[in-house]
Amino acid sequence: MTDTSVRIDGNTLRLPGGAAVRFVRTLRLPETGTHPLPPGLGEFPVRRVCDYPDTVPEQWRARGGVMLPVYLREAMWLSFGGTVEPAALQVGVGKVCAVSGKPWSDRLARDPQNYVVLPRQPWLDGINSGKGTVRQFVAVPLGLGATVEGQVTGEEVWGGVQLQSFRLVEERLSQWRQAQQRMRSASGPAMGYGAAVPMAMAAPAAPGAPPRSAPSMGLGVGGSLHQEVYRDDRPLSDWADTAAGRVFVHLVTPPEWRRITGEAPPPSPVDRAAYTRAGLPWFDYYDQDAEDLAPTEPLEGVKPVGEWLGDDHEPWQQPTSQQVKPLGDAPGKPVEDGDW
Repeated sequence: MTDTSVRIDGNTLRLPGGAAVRFVRTLRLPETGTHPLPPGLGEFPVRRVCDYPDTVPEQWRARGGVMLPVYLREAMWLSFGGTVEPAALQVGVGKVCAVSGKPWSDRLARDPQNYVVLPRQPWLDGINSGKGTVRQFVAVPLGLGATVEGQVTGEEVWGGVQLQSFRLVEERLSQWRQAQQRMRSASGPAMGYGAAVPMAMAAPAAPGAPPRSAPSMGLGVGGSLHQEVYRDDRPLSDWADTAAGRVFVHLVTPPEWRRITGEAPPPSPVDRAAYTRAGLPWFDYYDQDAEDLAPTEPLEGVKPVGEWLGDDHEPWQQPTSQQVKPLGDAPGKPVEDGDW
């Protein structure tokens, strides 16, 4: 029988088929301008909802999954490093697709594309805004209308983050594995996959869905940054029709995290101006063979959280060009040819 369990390994979620997802703390960007990729400042701690049956809200127990603590207006990005095999991963924010802006779906779609392809997509810092940019994920409470969910659907019911992974069909996966075997002389050590995450995830929202019964957080958007969301270069028929696994990620305020788990939440986010003044690195990622997805209409109109929470007065200092480190393919310099 195929294992459809999502497992938690430290703070990494491992979805069936080998997709790995970590939630990474980062610097929140100003809501004006377009910026290089901010640094990772450590992982968010991730815990299974089922391990706290007496303290989590009843609605969370019904949805299952995992939870992590976020501060108001804290930024995050999703890292896909450690993905073992090719996977199509759907990322939902309040059950709105972060790539297409369409409602959450149990199937992959291509027009517009509603998933990212791993491991080609190394990370995702926000919703797809096209033209080589995304709008940064920023945590906000439900009820203000500031979340992507609230702005796209007109209501805030779900919050959190939803992940769903799809495998290659068996023939294509076998071909990929054979190619990998030819490329490497020896396999690496097997990965320990840790504890399984119970997969009780609620069905798509229907009229009359139950109201939110506990303090919950969702994701809105902040500043724009240079990052491409890559177009899938495989035919859609290469992917399985049904998901291999899925997980609901609840976002909880630090006080609620302490109440539910008994653990101290992480310290408040780093001051971004102090980070830049210290000369620490920012990043730029380039993949010369990949094609960026165009923006979609539902996501183009999403406004930053400052529209609801007020202007961003946190100090900002633009990093110098020497602080921005290239990652991925280097553009390189041309090589002159001569007589042979």
